[in-house]
Amino acid sequence: MHATTTALKSPPWLENAEGRPRRIGVEIEMSGLKLDALAAEVADFFGLDIRERGRYERVLHGDPAGDWVVELDYDLLKRLGRQERTDATLADEIGRSAEEMLAWAAEAMVPVELVGPPLPLQRLGEVEALIARLRAAGAKGTSDALVNAFGLQFNPEVPDTGAPVITACLKAFLCLSDWLVARADIDLTRRVTSYVDPFPLDYVRRVIAPDYWPDLATLIDDYLADNPTRNRMLDLLPLFLFLDEERVRRVTQDSLIKARPTFHYRLPDCEIHRPDWGLYLAWNDWVEVERLAADAARLNACCAAYQAHLDRPLDRWLGDWAAILEAEWIGP
Repeated sequence: MHATTTALKSPPWLENAEGRPRRIGVEIEMSGLKLDALAAEVADFFGLDIRERGRYERVLHGDPAGDWVVELDYDLLKRLGRQERTDATLADEIGRSAEEMLAWAAEAMVPVELVGPPLPLQRLGEVEALIARLRAAGAKGTSDALVNAFGLQFNPEVPDTGAPVITACLKAFLCLSDWLVARADIDLTRRVTSYVDPFPLDYVRRVIAPDYWPDLATLIDDYLADNPTRNRMLDLLPLFLFLDEERVRRVTQDSLIKARPTFHYRLPDCEIHRPDWGLYLAWNDWVEVERLAADAARLNACCAAYQAHLDRPLDRWLGDWAAILEAEWIGP
């Protein structure tokens, strides 16, 4: 772990474009706790009511921010779990047996996922406390087993839906991506699954260019041309689907893409079983992205420095851009 403090940093933008407090959604994948045990821990922590939605999903009601969901992160099994079972025919019995076999196999390989509602940023401390409770209850993360590929994902609401702010945040993320990867220390299992693929180099060069400040339509089209997939460290498809559904659906029909006015940060591992692990690690690194994006002069200078680094082949192969970022571009 690289952090020197467990305090949650404050981002430069605390409000959205409407002047309301920004919100954030958090998703945590884990093992070690069965579905109902995890649901019970979360419900008790927040004082929520548990309702079943099929055999592999639990919906926790009562939080003013919205529902929490605990689910087995396996779409086929969730769909089967929503179907009524009667065992009235041989086909019904075969279906039950197949589902039970899938559930047995999934228990060893598929994480249980906790999906939070859009929370005000000031409630991130509650999520941190919940993580500590789940750790004490036996939750396990990626490095607990070789087959685990569990992530911590979060969805910070964009401070503004206009192209300039989104572009600035994208530029900042691309500039800092090597540093973010080094800090996250991604487990090999998640690296080889392509969940968090890097952005294509030609696309990176285009975006960090000093004259790249496109309108929203061009920004979306350029992104879709090189990144028609959710498997990026920073997934902008949910945001762009929210802003221009028709434009995005012309390129991808992926039903797993859900429209929302947020960035989707997918890079961090979940290491919930480690005592020194917490939300603060990934969140504080993300705040550095926003801080760079919010400082136009510093952002332009960092983009120029990164462009120069990419233009020198030896630096690209032998240099350490992440270390340069740490020394020269990351704030205290």
